[in-house]
Amino acid sequence: MFFIDPHSGDNFFQRGHYYGAIDDHMRFAFFSKAALEFLLITNKRPDVIHCHDWQTGLLPVMLYEMYKFHGMENQRVCYTIHNFRHQGVCGPEPLWGTGLNREDYYFHWDRLQDNRHPTAINFMKGGIVYSNYVNTVSPHHAWEARFSDVGCGLQPTLEVHHVKFGGILNGIDYSVWNPEIDRYIPYHYTIETLADKELNKKALRERLLLRDDPEKPIVCYIGRLDDQKGVHLVHHAIYYSLGKGAQFVLLGSATEHHIGTWFWHEKQYLNNNPDCHLEIGFNEELSHLIYAGADIIVVPSNYEPCGLTQMIGLKYGNVPVVRGVGGLVNTVFDWDYDAYHPQSERNGFVFFQTDRQALESALDRALKLWKTDPEAFQRLRMQGMTYDNSWRIPGEKYQGVYDYIRVH
Repeated sequence: MFFIDPHSGDNFFQRGHYYGAIDDHMRFAFFSKAALEFLLITNKRPDVIHCHDWQTGLLPVMLYEMYKFHGMENQRVCYTIHNFRHQGVCGPEPLWGTGLNREDYYFHWDRLQDNRHPTAINFMKGGIVYSNYVNTVSPHHAWEARFSDVGCGLQPTLEVHHVKFGGILNGIDYSVWNPEIDRYIPYHYTIETLADKELNKKALRERLLLRDDPEKPIVCYIGRLDDQKGVHLVHHAIYYSLGKGAQFVLLGSATEHHIGTWFWHEKQYLNNNPDCHLEIGFNEELSHLIYAGADIIVVPSNYEPCGLTQMIGLKYGNVPVVRGVGGLVNTVFDWDYDAYHPQSERNGFVFFQTDRQALESALDRALKLWKTDPEAFQRLRMQGMTYDNSWRIPGEKYQGVYDYIRVH
């Protein structure tokens, strides 16, 4: 691993935060340029350079418009897009800052010109156009990016380059997220010792001062509180779960001030409710205990490129209730209605609309199964635990991409 230490008066990397500066486009253009200069000067020639998101979108542009003429003609680029909402749209300054220069050449629909703003360049579009392979982080999200507004204006570019575009599902690290070895939970358990999950449930209730009632399942939400995550449905899930006789635990930090204010109000309102705890903020240790102690996890995202919480939840024996978008479709298969997996392979509950009734339809089915057929609910959560959402399969797929673009 190598680190870049800029000696520029612009102080690119000492800002106290990673993103959100007014000159982010120049900061990340500099980073991409510095990475290529490092490879050039040290004579390091990797077969494949793997870039991510808009921040590195100019790297393949510079590689194929500049550096290939200086001994880097054999390097190939795999470009992974995690979020199409943030594309690096800006003026021509990065062209001059990196030495690409020719505005008349790059301000072209087939190159860097933004599809919506003809006087702006688009880093992400440049990454798509110039890379040898482009992917997003789940197969269904790749389809959404091409054929729905999830592509955020890049649909025509993805269509032109669809031959080299696909989706590879993310994975999770089972050396960290694994109830068999998790250092943050008091009681380890496996499918064979799933009864020990109840001990973690008791520990979670003791820590959060929840009522110890064996007749109540624990529903949880873990993640950011923002519009992408369907925050209006997260809010509704709290009160719907409580109204159905369940307990609810939330762990999340808000990305917008008004959302933070909203949920702080709810926290204060529900503070003395023995069946509810809202933890506003980020606490990694607590997140592990919630996964280990909860029964049902809700993921009602408006859009979700991949989603990790439902994968982690499955590993810890939580039954996911998810909206049928992005990677959630590729990892959660409805207990009652999935048409592509036999009953023995289903692992959760899915809804598709963004209204409260849709969430209720799925969450109610999960709660009813827990209450009326405990054996079936136990079987469902065990089926979820058997899924391999590690990096093994995605790693093999990325290796296949690398091997392919090296010789094509």
